[in-house]
Amino acid sequence: MGGPGQVNAATRRGDQAARAANSELVRDFGLLIKAATRLEQRIDTALRRECGISHTMLEVLIRLCRKPGEEVSQRRLADDLTLTSSGTTRLIDRMEEAGLVCRVPSPEDRRSVLVEPTDHGRTVFLQAATVHSHVVERYFVTPVARDDYTRLTGALSDINEALRDAVD
Repeated sequence: MGGPGQVNAATRRGDQAARAANSELVRDFGLLIKAATRLEQRIDTALRRECGISHTMLEVLIRLCRKPGEEVSQRRLADDLTLTSSGTTRLIDRMEEAGLVCRVPSPEDRRSVLVEPTDHGRTVFLQAATVHSHVVERYFVTPVARDDYTRLTGALSDINEALRDAVD
């Protein structure tokens, strides 16, 4: 067993670790992550129950429906949704099997595949967008005072922009 000096050093490291784990920054960031995770879980549960799709599938449909006629490659979807290439391929496979999207060859690049929503995909998207809106309104908008909500979304936008422009 270690001597008194080793015990004191271990106690000091334990105290330092406890202060770091209980710091305001750690707590505040944890609140953000917990809230975002819980909200995403609520959205995903409601979408699966009411529309038969996952939240990630809705994110794909949002991206594909945002600008009608825009050509969106599978690679671009992966980048936009921060998914791996193989994860995107599997997701698009499942969505294609469900009749939500179709793959078409790119007219400009034979190596590239474009992803388009089907009519069924657009119909499911409209239903899912309504479900999504209800959940977001209930758990993200309603609990926060209007002025605070405006400041919150402005701050989140600022954070997102700082992270997008950051070079580490």
